[in-house]
Order: sequence, then structure tokens, then C-alpha cells
Amino acid sequence: MTLSQVHATTIIAVRKDGKVALGGDGQVSIGDTVIKAHANKIRTLKGGKVLAGFAGSVADAITLFEKFEEKLDRHPGNLPRAAVELAKDWRSDRVLRRLDALLVVTDTEHSFLLSGAGELIEPDDGVLAIGSGGNYALAAARALITDSALPAAAVVRRALEIAADICVYTNRNITVLELG
Repeated sequence: MTLSQVHATTIIAVRKDGKVALGGDGQVSIGDTVIKAHANKIRTLKGGKVLAGFAGSVADAITLFEKFEEKLDRHPGNLPRAAVELAKDWRSDRVLRRLDALLVVTDTEHSFLLSGAGELIEPDDGVLAIGSGGNYALAAARALITDSALPAAAVVRRALEIAADICVYTNRNITVLELG
């Protein structure tokens, strides 16, 4: 799966003023049909110390969440190391490589985008977005961060609302989690 192939969701992470927020919309689509409107594609891991969200196949994402939690257990408190280890396994393991999902993972210090194609990206500006509405949310969040006093969670919510107005695979049933 490449970054341009992901459809049917929007996930965004924003780091601002010592806080990080992660949000996602609730729409699940198969092709051009909405199957579910209130899905939750983000979750807390490690007792609320790490936030993670996915775009892509749900079953594949759950498998990746489990693998990522194993890496966090092996490298407690070290999100960068856990992310690198998952990316290495995901890229090199024949079974994992076929998983059709992208992950965004974040804690109070770091945020990463991970993919089976080998991407492990930490943004320069603290903003990451994936999914079919990801680029819309990314642009909105970058504008909101520089031109408003909104806190991280409000930037995430507003960016997702803007993406929902543009992307047919994104809806306004939004979930936002925050750390910090």
C-alpha cells in the first residue's frame, strides 16, 4: 500500500503548545458505498500514553496495533525505537508486508507515520495526516496552527470538519483524543 492508495478515512495528528491530539472520522466505505458512519479508527495504547490511528483494512490495522504494542512492550517509553522496529518487521516480513493499512502513532514527544512500504516519517511541523481526506486535513491543520490560537484538539477537530466538507470518504462523526 502506498500513501496515495489509501481511501475511505481521514486520520490526523497535531502537536501544539506541549500537547498532541489525534483524531479520525467515523466513516467506513467499501467502494462508493458508506457501510458504517460511527466507526472508531483511533485508540489509546500503553495505558493512555500512546495514541494510534489507522487508515486501510480494519483487520490488518488491528494486527498492526497488536504488533506495535508488542514493540512498545519490548521498548517501554521509547516510541521512536518501537516505531523503527515495527517498520523493519513490516517491511521485511512476507506476511506483514501484505497488510493493507497505514498507522499514525504519537506520544507527548514524537509522532510517526508507518507503512508496509517502508515509510517511517516524523513530521517537521508536528502535523501528520493519512487517508483519502488526509491531504485536506493536513492543509487545514497547517493553516489553523499558524493563524489561530486554537489548542491541538480543536485544530484536529476543525481540520477533520474541513476534510469532511471536501472528501466523500470522510464524515463529521469525529473522535479526538489528546495527550499532554
